[in-house]
Formats: sequence, C-alpha cells, structure tokens
Amino acid sequence: MKDENDNTAAKELWKRAVEIYLSSIHNEQDRTQAESYFSMVTSVIEKDGNFTAMTSKKFAADFLKEHYSEKIKSAISLAGGGSSANVDFIFDHQSDSSIIQPPKPASNTSRKTPDESTPTQKTTFTSTMPLDENYTFEEFVQGPSNSWAYSAAKGVTNNPGQKNYNPLFIHGGTGLGKTHLMQAIGHELKKKNPSMAVCYLTAETFLNEYVNTIQQKSGMDAFRDRYRKVDVLLVDDIQFLQRGKQCQEEFFNTFNDLTSNHKQIVMTSDVAPKNLPALEERLISRFEGGMVQEIESPNYETRLAILKKKAENMTPSIPTHTLEFLAENIRSHVRAMEGALSKVHIAISLNPAQDLSDRLLNELLKDFIEKEQVLKKLTIKEIKECVARKYSVSVEQILSSDRTQSLVTPRQLAMYISRKYTPKSLMEIAPEFGKTHATVLHGVKTIEKRLDVEEELRNSLSEILHEFGYSVSDKMMD
Repeated sequence: MKDENDNTAAKELWKRAVEIYLSSIHNEQDRTQAESYFSMVTSVIEKDGNFTAMTSKKFAADFLKEHYSEKIKSAISLAGGGSSANVDFIFDHQSDSSIIQPPKPASNTSRKTPDESTPTQKTTFTSTMPLDENYTFEEFVQGPSNSWAYSAAKGVTNNPGQKNYNPLFIHGGTGLGKTHLMQAIGHELKKKNPSMAVCYLTAETFLNEYVNTIQQKSGMDAFRDRYRKVDVLLVDDIQFLQRGKQCQEEFFNTFNDLTSNHKQIVMTSDVAPKNLPALEERLISRFEGGMVQEIESPNYETRLAILKKKAENMTPSIPTHTLEFLAENIRSHVRAMEGALSKVHIAISLNPAQDLSDRLLNELLKDFIEKEQVLKKLTIKEIKECVARKYSVSVEQILSSDRTQSLVTPRQLAMYISRKYTPKSLMEIAPEFGKTHATVLHGVKTIEKRLDVEEELRNSLSEILHEFGYSVSDKMMD
C-alpha cells in the first residue's frame, strides 16, 4: 500500500511540476511544442527522489531528455520536491503498439452462415499523440467566425474520405480553436466506429520522427506503415513541414497513399496553403484539392458564449458580469480568454465572498488587459516609421522593391513586428507593404530564424519594441 501511495504522490508532484513549467513559457509556439512532447509521457516512476518518465515514442524520449530535463528538475523543486532530484526520459517499448489491420473479407468459396461466422477482429492502434478528452464537438462553441469550419468538420465525420472533404485544411490565428475542431473529428469518428485507426500528431513530431529514423538508418518501413495504414490522419501545425525538404517528399508520398485509398486527412495551419512559401508546390496543390476553411477571431457574442461554456462547471461559479467583462476586454484569442478566466476563478476560490467589481477585475487582470491595449494601439504605420528611424532609412525605401541587405533587414523586421505584435492578419499586413501574403510570411519566417542566432538583430528588435513600451517576451501573435 505504501508503494502505491508513494507512486500516486510522485505522479501528482510530476503533474504539478509540468504545469508550473508550462505556465512559465510565454511564447505560444514554444508552449505548444512542450505540451506536445509531454503528452507522450505514459508513466512516471520515482525512486530515492529521482524521476524516470516513460514515453510512447523513442524520439520523444530523446528530445525531452535533451531539451527539458534540467527545466523539469527546477520545476520539481518549485512544486515541493527535492532540489537535487534527477530527471530521465526513457522510451517504453511496450507502449509503442503496432497497427493491426482488420482482416480482409473471407473468400466467396468459403461461405458461412451467420451462426458459423467468426467474430470480427478489431483494429488496435496507438495514436502518436493522445486526443484531448475535452476537445469534442459538444465542447466547441459555434459562432460566425468558425461556423463554416465547424460544418466542414462535421461533414468529415459523416463521410470520412469523401473527395470534397479530403483533405480538410483548417487555418487561422493562434488560439482560435483549430486543434479543438480537428481533434473533435477524431473523437467523433472513434465514437461512430471504435475499430477505426485515428492518428493525431503535429507536423513537427512527424518531422522529428522522420529525422530520427533517417539517423538510425533503419525502421523506415515501420515509420511508413505507422502513417500509411491508418484510417484517419490528423496533422496539427502543418506549417512546420516547411523546415524539411526531404521530409516533405515523405509526407507527399504518405498523403498520396492515404487519399488514393480513400483515407481521411485533416490538417491545421496558421495560414492558408498558398501562404506557405517554403512548401513544395505539389503539396500546396494537394492541400487545396479538398476543403480549405478559415477560423477567424470571435466577435463579442461568441467570446461570451465561449467563456460561459468554459465556466459552466466551475465551482464556485463565475458571475455573469465578470464573464461579460472578460469578453469585452480580452479579444486577441481564446487561449488568452482561458488564461484570464483561470486567474479570475482562482481569485474567487480564495475569497468567494468578494465582489469582483470592474475596478478589481482591472487590477487582477492588469497584465492581460495591458497586452490587449498595446495590441490595439500599435499600428503598422508607427512600426514602419520606428524601424526606419532605427536603421536610418526612409519609409519609402522600406516599401520599395530594392533588394539590398541594408533595406531587406528593416523591411522584414517591420513585417515581423507587424505580424507578431499587432492583431493584423497576413492579408491585412501585405497591402501595407505593397507585397503579397507569401512575401510577408517569408519575411516573418526569415527574421524568426535570424533572431535565434543574431544577437545584434535581437538587440535592435528590443530597442524598437522599447519605444512602444513593449518587450520581446510580450509577443502575442504566432
């Protein structure tokens, strides 16, 4: 009994540590990546204060060990564990189940009566990443901003593999419900047909697993079987596929194999297929060959409906006027609303008798509201002027077609700031620079890569943002 209690306590400590670490990540993309990899931890063992986390995939164990061991070690200490705890990640071979295909129909030469028929073997399949139990159609709030995407998703569940809906490509800004809607498809199809093999993963996971397989120089057949013998393939953040040319070839062949066998593919992205400049043209053509739907930012009524849905099972309950305050003041995306709602719920739980007036809510949610206000105030005109001053060039030169590096850098940096620090979409930003969406996206991605390795560029960005009372860590848009 003691061992069981110790194991339960270890699991709780690990869970708190992961939550603490994830909450410390301000960048949306980094947090999504961390959540994806930690979701592949199947069990945790604690011995003498040291933790061993078992994962369902070998590449996940390798990646977690390299990038997160020290960070989780610190989080364990903050969660109440020992400061000297060691953390290790190990691949659990038993959890990496292979796909077992349903048996083929029996030959007509061996007919059997219904009484003589043998039970049908069911497909068993372990998805690369687990589906979130809360991401169902029942929990999804419809509104004008997402109604077309919702209808398309429901259409997929009624006729999976049908040409008009295959593939289904859902795009839109961060935190608007793309992943929720895609996973809801998976849940619904599994509910209708439990034997259906539904595989969910991110494009980055596909890329990392492919690279890991290439490096090992073995297992490519198993890798291909994993993704070509499924009934439904759900791929999140397909824009990450742009990072690997060779991997694009593999995904192209997987895509063709599945669609030729009438298997369903659903993908999400932050932009439409045509605005993925580093993606092969033939892949863009395939992605546009089915159904492409956009999810936009929700209006006030939809935001309020989402908040009411999120709050309906909270105890103590959240007053209606508080939800209305949140819907009015937190507008950027659904995840920001969820974060603000969570903070309010904690405050009410600590002091249920307290009446949260607008003044108290403004004080409690100061960080959230200030970010929203900066997003609303910061204009692309101001960004262009500020960047031009920093680089001693004119706004006219930034808007020109001159390709000299002394102008390309400020031009792309202005595009990057416009995309990351304002609520404007690529479609809205492009005309401001006299460019196409693809050119703006290319500029944004170029700056992102350079910021990782160029300290001088990072300092320039920090100085420009400082003029607006903003810091690099305040980035809101992905």
